[in-house]
Order: sequence, then C-alpha cells, then structure tokens
Amino acid sequence: MTEASNQEPSVHRPPQAPATAADVMRAAPATIESRGHVAAAAYLMKHAGMTALVVVDDDQAKQPVGIITEADIVQAVADGKDVNNVRIRALITAHPTVINAGTSIRDAARSMVTGHFRHLPVVGETGLIGMVDITDVCAALPGPPQDDLMGEPRPAHLKPHDDLQPHFPYLGPPNLSGQDGCSVPAT
Repeated sequence: MTEASNQEPSVHRPPQAPATAADVMRAAPATIESRGHVAAAAYLMKHAGMTALVVVDDDQAKQPVGIITEADIVQAVADGKDVNNVRIRALITAHPTVINAGTSIRDAARSMVTGHFRHLPVVGETGLIGMVDITDVCAALPGPPQDDLMGEPRPAHLKPHDDLQPHFPYLGPPNLSGQDGCSVPAT
C-alpha cells in the first residue's frame, strides 16, 4: 500500500459566500443625466450591457437622483411614446432606495423584495460607487429565499409561483401584419 492511499481525502470547501454589497456590486456603473433623451439611455444600456442606469445630478458629483430601467423604456414604447423626444426625467424612479457597501446581502434582498425593484445603487462618501442587481443578490444568497426576506409568509393556499400567473385572459399572438403599426420584416 502506498503512502498516498493512507492520506485522508481532500475536502473541497466552497469559498465563503459574499456577505456585503461590496462583495457583489458592479463598480463604476453606467450613469446618465436626467436631461438626456430616453433613446440615449436605451443606447447606453445596450452597449454597456446594463438593464438599468443610475440617473445623476451631474457627471462630476455622481449623486443618484433616480434610476431608469429597461422596463421603464419598454413601458414608454408600449405607450406609443417617441424615445427620441421623451426626456429621461419623465420616466425615472426619483429618489431611489440606495445602500452602502457594508449593507448585507440579506438586507439588500429584503429591500428589493419589499420595495418591488431589481436594482440598488450603492453609495459611499463620494457619491455613487456601484450597483447591485437582483441577479447579484440571488447568486450570493446561500440557499433558496427564506420567509424572512418576504416580510410576511406566503399564504398556505398559494403554491410557489401562483402569484406569478397572469390575471388577464390570453388573447393570442400579437397582430404583426402592420395594421397596428407593427410589422415584422420579411426574411
């Protein structure tokens, strides 16, 4: 018998789960000023690979005054607004909830769940220092969501995801014939 076979097997231990926003935040998130056009925000989101932008008072101070998300832009387009004419300030969520770098992942998750949002700007003494989104938080949580994140426990009659079912009838696929101002280019 060789000496190696007498050794105990190595135990693989996963790295410690991130504990704070600083551990998972995306530093130097893309920002935009409120006086810009929504089309510029959409362009920046696409090219920066972001789903939200922090709206700042000016590019120097980096003080968050709002947040604009791709959902805000989609809603504006669905409402028939021209993103080349609408200013960002018309769509932002003003005075967004912010966290600091020392905020725990659980507290960040709790803020997202109770506030019904997916992005949290991270601020420090000098202003904006990062962004945490729901993907970052979910990846950092050590297990499935717990009731303490939800505030109130799920009613016993609801199965998981029952509350995600649409509350409107399915009306079939959209009309893409061009009659509603929408068309699909021929391939």
